[in-house]
Formats: sequence, structure tokens, C-alpha cells
Amino acid sequence: MSKRDYYNVLGVDKNASEAELKKAYRKLAMKYHPDRNKGDDDAEKKFKEASEAYDVLRDPQKRQRYDQFGHSGVNGGGFGGSSDFGNANFEDIFSHFSDIFGSDIFGGDAFGGRSQSRSRRRRGTGRPGSDMKLRVALTLEEIAEGVEKTLKVKKQVKCDSCNGSGAETDSDYETCSTCNGMGEVRQVSRTMFGQFVNVQPCHNCGGEGRIIRNKCSKCGGEGRYRSEDKIKVNIPSGVANGNYITLRRQGNAGIRGGEPGDLIVLIEEKEHEHFERDGNDIYYDLLVSIPDAILGTEVQVPTLKGKAKVKIEPGTQPGKLLRMKERGIRGLNNSGVGDQFIKMNVYIPKDLTTEERKHIEAIRGEEHFDPASAKKREKSFFSKIKDVFS
Repeated sequence: MSKRDYYNVLGVDKNASEAELKKAYRKLAMKYHPDRNKGDDDAEKKFKEASEAYDVLRDPQKRQRYDQFGHSGVNGGGFGGSSDFGNANFEDIFSHFSDIFGSDIFGGDAFGGRSQSRSRRRRGTGRPGSDMKLRVALTLEEIAEGVEKTLKVKKQVKCDSCNGSGAETDSDYETCSTCNGMGEVRQVSRTMFGQFVNVQPCHNCGGEGRIIRNKCSKCGGEGRYRSEDKIKVNIPSGVANGNYITLRRQGNAGIRGGEPGDLIVLIEEKEHEHFERDGNDIYYDLLVSIPDAILGTEVQVPTLKGKAKVKIEPGTQPGKLLRMKERGIRGLNNSGVGDQFIKMNVYIPKDLTTEERKHIEAIRGEEHFDPASAKKREKSFFSKIKDVFS
């Protein structure tokens, strides 16, 4: 079943501002929130659909790719920052979009009972690791068919001595006395508008809910240290400059068991010796001699898969494009294979010997080498054709 247009999902036009997108998403999220529609599968689907649409349209790069290529530009195996809402749980979505609703609307009493589950999830965990960006330069040959790359990444990795806990032994933890292990402190205030609860991470334990008495000697209590790691990434065919691939949880390890960040692989395209790229098509400039252009010939040209023979018909004009079908780049998400185009160019020598000049002078006045005569013959030919059918 095909996906609906993201703008239609949110009920906005294609020129909608960031504020309009946020307002539309907030309205839909409140309407179809699962805690307000318990057991309603249709509401659950609409909630995820709206979340996916907003995730794409609020990001300028994703929105640009979506406007240009539609769903194929932002979906498919994590490529180009594709959304993972089809398999995400709701708490991940709430956390992802908490900037819209404020820090605690999904953790409070608005929809009932979610604050306790979030507190339990945070308790005893450290701070998340940061995302990383890594540029990968690809040749056209690699882009044409896709490639697997092994990347060497210097990053923070989980400490293998303490298993990321930061403590020398399992017994070297104690519950934070300030927040009683909750990782957060709450301040309740009453106003004429009602009761307000302000929730902040605990300043004593940094929101972890526990304190380390004896730190790990290898990582100094962070639960991680800097090292080099090898990561494999499968890059699909058809990528281009500016595309990126998000490798979930492959970034810097979190502090003391915190969630790892992501690794963002930015695609760069190397300049090619022979070809220029236009989408999935490639172009090659072929230079032939005057005799070969006049009489015709057979030449070898480079392709992305080696050499190939091409027949040049007699009288082929400069600037003509010869097409080699499906010799280009295999498009992203199996969107078809491009072509290779050969642009004809005729080499005009600057310096001639005396003998060569005599040959050229001998044919200069010949009718078939006179452009004006050629136009007359062409005009006469079409005139005769017109008379036949008139």
C-alpha cells in the first residue's frame, strides 16, 4: 500500500512554514495519541504516519529531497535519513518530538501514567553519546552498482573493563540521596491556574540516579574510552553528493551506559577522469579526426565496466549524441538504470605541413565540402518530398 503525501497527512500546503508544520503535527498527535485511543489500531497508524511526516518535513535537507524525489528520496533501509517509525515504539517517538510539546507533557498526567515508565527507563543509565559525521568519497564506478565500505572510526567506545558502568566493581554504586534513584527532581507550584510540576534532572547525579564510590581504573569512571573501530556500511547504488546514511548506535558510546549516538556517513562523489554525471546518466566527450567523421569508423570508448566498441556512421556531425542504453548508473532504490551518452567532437588541426595544406586546398571548392551547397541540396530534397505528397 503506497504512502500518502506527507503534506496531505499534516493538512498543510507545500509552502508551510516550520511553525505551521509544528502546529499541524501537535494537533494530530494530541488527537490520535494512543493513550487517548486505547485499542484503536487506526488511531495508532495515523499517529505514526503524522510523526513520520513531521520528521521529514521539519528537516530542511529531508524536505528538499522529499520535494524533489518523493518518498523514494527519504525512505529505504536507513538511507538518506529515512524514517524508522514503522517499527518504532511510542516512547521513542515521544522523546524524538518532545521539543514540540515541552519537556514533560508525555511524562505527566496529560495522557495518564507515562511519567513512571519514563523515570524507570532513565534510572541507572548514563548520558547519551554524541552523533558523529564521517565523509566517504566514492568513484562513479562504486556509485553505479553500490559498494560495501569498511570505515575506520576514532570514537568513544564502551569500556570493556567495567562493561560501560564506570565503576570498578558492581558493588561500587550507591543510590543518589538527592533524587532517591529517580534521576530527576520535581518542584510543585500552585497558581490561580492550577498545579504545575517542574521536572529537572538531578544536579547531584546528573540524572543517572546513582553515584559511583570507586571509579573504574581504565576509563576513569566514564564507562568509555577513545579507541579506533572498524564499521562496515553498505552504500546503495545511485547515491550522490549531499546524500547521507545514518548508522544507528554506531556513534560515540554514552557515558556510564548511556545510549550510543549515531554515525552519519556523508557521501562525496569523486571527479571522474572521463565522465560527467547528470542524474543516473553519464556523458563522455569523444574526439575523432575529420576523415573518421566523414568516412565513419569504429572506436573504443571507456564505460563504467571497461571498454566498449562504438560504430561511428559516415557523416556524423559534431555535437551529435550517441546513446549506449543502460550503461549509466543504477538508480537509488532500484529506480532504473541510466544511459551513457557519447558526444561527438571533431579534431581540427592547427598546424599543417605543406603537403597536407595542398590536400585541403584541393577539396576546399568541392561541392560536398561547401556548407551553402549542402543547404541548397537539403532545401531541394524537402521541396521534392513536399511535391510528392501535395
